Amino acid sequence: MSPSGKYPTDRLPRVRLAHLPTPIDPLPRLSEYLGGPELFIKRDDQTGLATGGNKTRKLEFLIAEALEAGADSVITAGSTQSNHARQTAAAARAKGLEPHLVLYAPGEQPPENFNGNLLINHLLGAVIHWTEERAPYSRTIGQVEAELKAGGKRPHVVPYGGSNATGLMGYVTAMIEVAEQAETSGPFDVHVFATSSGGTQAGMILGAHLSGLEGKTRLLGISVDEHRETLAPRVARLAGEGARLLGLDWQVEAEAVEVNDGYLGGGYAVVGEAEREAIRLLARLEGILVDPVYTGRALAGLIDLIRQGAFEAGQRILFWHTGGTAALFAFTEELGISSQQ
Repeated sequence: MSPSGKYPTDRLPRVRLAHLPTPIDPLPRLSEYLGGPELFIKRDDQTGLATGGNKTRKLEFLIAEALEAGADSVITAGSTQSNHARQTAAAARAKGLEPHLVLYAPGEQPPENFNGNLLINHLLGAVIHWTEERAPYSRTIGQVEAELKAGGKRPHVVPYGGSNATGLMGYVTAMIEVAEQAETSGPFDVHVFATSSGGTQAGMILGAHLSGLEGKTRLLGISVDEHRETLAPRVARLAGEGARLLGLDWQVEAEAVEVNDGYLGGGYAVVGEAEREAIRLLARLEGILVDPVYTGRALAGLIDLIRQGAFEAGQRILFWHTGGTAALFAFTEELGISSQQ
């Protein structure tokens, strides 16, 4: 997005981390295979920062906030194979900050094999603090913050998923970016994406309002771990907080937040046959890799909805690839891959 002052987001502190704009590519072979609407993919896996992903957009605003606060280190949290944690560590290193990651592990014991995102965290020199606490990891983050301050550090906390009013600005600007791209690529009837901590979806909703796309396109979030009654109000609250940060008198109601929670499967990061099929289809038809936790589950949901006839044949659907492919290398067994194949 141009720093022209056209949008209120232009007034916020921001550091450049992402490779933008990310491309929009057609998916002709997958579209033909499914025999449904015309499919496109927004390549937010190509944002940069140690294999990229959607959090890079958020970190442009979150790291700027840390630098303005005079921080010398950042703390964030996530699951064992957290894509958000990996991107935060990379962003911190790129701007001279020390990264501290609170990561989940049963018994607070690190896994035997450091692969996928854990390998990258190690290469980045991130300090890992293992915890049995689950999301949003507030207690453990608080403990790490207190320890760092006691040691003379100036830490800045980046919330779980980067999902607060500052972080969601990354997807406010992403929707403005898409609106500008659509002037040449054509408009999209539906946007489909993985939704979890809520910041990406909240930013997209607010961004649609600012860019003139509100009411002209559906924003369909496929939940990867929570039911709609929990996630939709959170997304609405975050979108409202983002609007207030921008000085806007605007709010979205939870009832208007579209979350499909029909594809939770066996739970968070539990790979089922639907995810395995989706990952293989996109790889073998389009040569594009998606991760097993977020984009793989969202793509599985989209494929199933197309097969159910949930979309019209002439519609144009934009699927957001929010990254996470580094995690593939930690899911060999779950993906059913063996040397005998």
